[in-house]
Amino acid sequence: MYIERIPNRNSSPAVLVRESCREDGKVRKLTLANLSKLRLQTVDDLKILLKGGKAVEDLEKIFKIIHSRPHGHVAARLSSLIQLILDTLIDS
Repeated sequence: MYIERIPNRNSSPAVLVRESCREDGKVRKLTLANLSKLRLQTVDDLKILLKGGKAVEDLEKIFKIIHSRPHGHVAARLSSLIQLILDTLIDS
């Protein structure tokens, strides 16, 4: 998959997400999406992602984890501890 800009005569270029494949020995380009209405910065970021790059270098600067919930076997054990009131014994 790749992003291609196709020039138009009297309007801005079309920005397309494409994929190339071979069919009967010939290379075909399949258009998967039209990104022409997106901002250029967004299109450039998508290009980086499609090439295997990172969109954000440091997620901790953007997101802050306020609270996380236990899941799976951790949640099962935690609920058992709370039901048996063992959490007060462990806490003390």
